[in-house]
Amino acid sequence: MPNDLIAVAMSGGVDSSTAAGLLHRRGQPIVGMTMQLWNQQRMPELIPSGGATGRCCSLDDVYDARHVANALGIPYYVLNFEDRFEKEVVEPFVRDYVSGKTPIPCTLCNNFIKFDQFLDVARQVGADRIATGHYARIEHDAAGGRYLLRKGVDESRDQSYFLFGLTQPQLERSSFPLGEMLKSEVRALAQELNIPVAQKPESHEICFVPNGDYARFVESYLDQQGSRGEQPSGDIVTTEGRVLGEHAGIHHYTIGQRRGLGIAVGSPMYVVEIQPADRRVVVGPREELLRKRFHAGQVNWISIAGLREPLRVQAKIRHQFRPAPAVVRPTAEPQRVEVEFDERQPAVTPGQAAVFYQDDLVIGGGWIE
Repeated sequence: MPNDLIAVAMSGGVDSSTAAGLLHRRGQPIVGMTMQLWNQQRMPELIPSGGATGRCCSLDDVYDARHVANALGIPYYVLNFEDRFEKEVVEPFVRDYVSGKTPIPCTLCNNFIKFDQFLDVARQVGADRIATGHYARIEHDAAGGRYLLRKGVDESRDQSYFLFGLTQPQLERSSFPLGEMLKSEVRALAQELNIPVAQKPESHEICFVPNGDYARFVESYLDQQGSRGEQPSGDIVTTEGRVLGEHAGIHHYTIGQRRGLGIAVGSPMYVVEIQPADRRVVVGPREELLRKRFHAGQVNWISIAGLREPLRVQAKIRHQFRPAPAVVRPTAEPQRVEVEFDERQPAVTPGQAAVFYQDDLVIGGGWIE
């Protein structure tokens, strides 16, 4: 039989801590859980001399989460998910960069760790539901019989883009207590609730990349696995094929990149394509960066059961980009769609997510091919 106990994913930051505090104040039975995802000492050569800052999931964060749980007087556990995290998040991250894609590890972590394995462990301790500090909202559409995902009220903090992969069973068992709040209100509430981390700075970096240098992390990880070998160099070329220079590996580049190209041609140039088979990085002016159509695969539908005919949406192709008007069309493959923008958009990047909205409602999303 369902019970009222909720497991709160506590990262040690102000958002998840305030979510726990808010539920506790409401009288909700909760248990705090922190996911230990990555051994921060595995690659000491990557840690800056002053220590890693601006990332989540460090040992200090585990300490902070425990401190918050003690202050609230709630049970607290640390869960070791390091093996699963490496298999489902870190390995694909490295594999994608080496193959010329630009991955989103936070989305993979949501899909395979936070709203998958964490849910399973929560049930083992008697919690039928979980709560996180994400800025997004979940609603149940009784008429349609589906759980809906909406943007957080604070659009500057909205995290629905990273949650497009959640399934109906996962949405049914999840809650986002901060979804109706502004960040400023969360900070104020943290102070009001005497949350110990109320003034803690935000985390910005990927948790397992301590210095923010993704390319160096890829190289160090491959070295540690004994599989790096010779990093193949290649040419930097124009779209006409004119060679402008040489690169030290395509994992150093992403679509839309302008700085650090290692070439000087007298006018701004952007990475417009990465050709892994030929080890080529293709550059061009901004005009050549624009695309009108692309395909997305492994599509997950949230507000609808599937796509049978073209659908008008606003498509968002990077977290920091604004959604742009587009049409999503079905293809012969059930989980693959064609997306056509009304106007060409910059930096359509393989490995990134394309998330489809109608106003604040997440229709679904997939991975850009």
